[in-house]
Amino acid sequence: MSFLKRLFSKATPVHEEKKESTLNDDGEGLPDDIYAQIKTLSLEGDGLAETQNYKAAIRSYKLAWDLLPEPKNHWNASTWLIAALADSYFLLGENEATREALQYGMTCPNAVGNPFLHLRLGQAQFNLGNEDRAADELMRAYMGGGLEIFEIEDRKYLVFLKTRAMIAD
Repeated sequence: MSFLKRLFSKATPVHEEKKESTLNDDGEGLPDDIYAQIKTLSLEGDGLAETQNYKAAIRSYKLAWDLLPEPKNHWNASTWLIAALADSYFLLGENEATREALQYGMTCPNAVGNPFLHLRLGQAQFNLGNEDRAADELMRAYMGGGLEIFEIEDRKYLVFLKTRAMIAD
């Protein structure tokens, strides 16, 4: 299981649970044909990301994103899609794109409080030199995911967070 899927397992990935991920804030569902296209493109993006072909994965995720009806941030699927996009941007070293995606992503259902989203946003903020914002987001990641969320990440993020907060090893 990929890191993204493992950390995002408490949320509902668009391609694993139709009932939840196809609903919007009003309880309306996506049409079956739109859902099928989003599922296909999301799975394609996942496969590309797993082979570290992040640019192609981003293209697939963007195509899936474009299929969501407006307002996009009202659909449960938007949270998972924005997470996949932001993760791919981050892994390419595109910190500004990561930050922009996740700042918008925080308006999507169940995004605030998701440790993975806060981790990636904090990492992007840190890499962009926004240390106060980075500390805030990294602390949110730590509070929701504990030290485990930092286990496979570059140690610099946890080292930085320890300069801002008392965190036990």
